[in-house]
Amino acid sequence: MEQATFGAGCFWCVEAVFQNLNGVEKVVSGYTGGKIANPTYKEVCSGLTGHAEVIQITYDPSKITFEELLEIFWKTHDPTTLNRQGADTGTQYRSAIFYHNEEQRQLAEAYKQKLNEAHAFPNPIVTEIVPLPTFYVAENYHQDYFNQNGQQPYCQFVVKPKVDKVRQVFGHKLKSAAGV
Repeated sequence: MEQATFGAGCFWCVEAVFQNLNGVEKVVSGYTGGKIANPTYKEVCSGLTGHAEVIQITYDPSKITFEELLEIFWKTHDPTTLNRQGADTGTQYRSAIFYHNEEQRQLAEAYKQKLNEAHAFPNPIVTEIVPLPTFYVAENYHQDYFNQNGQQPYCQFVVKPKVDKVRQVFGHKLKSAAGV
């Protein structure tokens, strides 16, 4: 098993995007990239800790590669908006790849460069690609949030469209499509 850590806005959205992919064993919501130990959700939301809301994926690289995870990452959020995803604003919502090793760094940098050179987005990509500092697991009520709270308005209007996009664009990579 390997791990990948991504920030792409609200971790409820990002968790829901990745958790049903074939080869993804576990997705944990948490915080990283800030300056205090063991931050709380309230502290991170203040914008004063420097932490990003992130998800840490444990995956089987024989079933889904880091490159495939990167493709889904890039296509399911706007990597050109600094410290913002939709109506969610603040450094905690920044687009970030927190790499676990040199290979992940090289793959992420090359993918970002390729997208910028191809003008895949109308504006330059601002996603930061940095080494993973300490990862802090978010409070229990943030884990598996969309599956537990899918009828709440935020989930219906913000999370569900991203999940629907993954089903439409990456349906062949979902656990149900692979017979899992």
